[in-house]
Amino acid sequence: MLLEFEKPIVELESKLADMKQLAVDSGVDVSDAVHKLETKIQSLKVETYRNLTRWQRVQMSRHADRPYTFDYIHEITDEFVEIHGDRNVADDKAMVGGFGRIGEQTYMFIGQQKGRNTKDRQERRFGMPNPEGYRKALRLMRMAEKFDKPIVCLIDTPGAFPGLEAEERGQGEAIARNLKEMFSLKVPVICIVIGEGASGGALGIAIGDRVMMLENTWYSVISPESCSSILWRSWDFKEQAAEALKLTADDMHSFGLIDEIIPEPLGGAHTNIKAMARTLSDTIHKAFTELNALSPEERIIQRIDKFSNMGVVQEA
Repeated sequence: MLLEFEKPIVELESKLADMKQLAVDSGVDVSDAVHKLETKIQSLKVETYRNLTRWQRVQMSRHADRPYTFDYIHEITDEFVEIHGDRNVADDKAMVGGFGRIGEQTYMFIGQQKGRNTKDRQERRFGMPNPEGYRKALRLMRMAEKFDKPIVCLIDTPGAFPGLEAEERGQGEAIARNLKEMFSLKVPVICIVIGEGASGGALGIAIGDRVMMLENTWYSVISPESCSSILWRSWDFKEQAAEALKLTADDMHSFGLIDEIIPEPLGGAHTNIKAMARTLSDTIHKAFTELNALSPEERIIQRIDKFSNMGVVQEA
């Protein structure tokens, strides 16, 4: 998958490949030219990816090769056991979770999972959970609390599933209950936006002691396309909507809504999944070490204060 703003980089890389092939075929020494072109490509990459617009960050978060929840779990854990079902209605495949071990520490991993192919995407509804998905997530959180295991939530969803059956089974109530219950969890809760973080669908598993975002992700009450369709009755203004929403990791950090921005490899997490997974693993370990030094009561008080202090209040 090639994004529009990446085309100049790909064109130079194609020229570099042709130059190297020419050297092999003709035996001519072009090492100086190759070095100059490699330097130019690297500079262009740094300039491009360090100065992305908000809409371009959204595009990066949706890259077809971007790692999903299971990609990270299987990469960073030595052992993972998936747990299914909400013990009420069904097993929602858009919301996944289970116990995983990093080194000597076991964590409860919970996250939305998108699909890689057409069948998988339909089965997982593009990472949009039904109410039973959020109820499964809460069941797993309570299980983690019972066994005194920290919780890691990996957030990547375009929103909760908007179908009629989801509303019939209480989508709003399921998300609201998660928000309420997560504030009182006695174990450390670490929340990381790894892709898209849209609306209550993301917030339903995002009340934590530490809330972080990967560099090329977004977190907002609505997607740029939906915002554009409401305000302008068209998706054609999605870029303007993205700018107005201020939904990037930099924006969220400047507003005090997240605690940390996790850097990605140059070009995005999909360019070096193993390196990104190592960074994620180190970040989780660091956050857990800090949180584990606090008592459950201290964590709960700090968690409540953290979210209570968000936003701006103006008294008339």
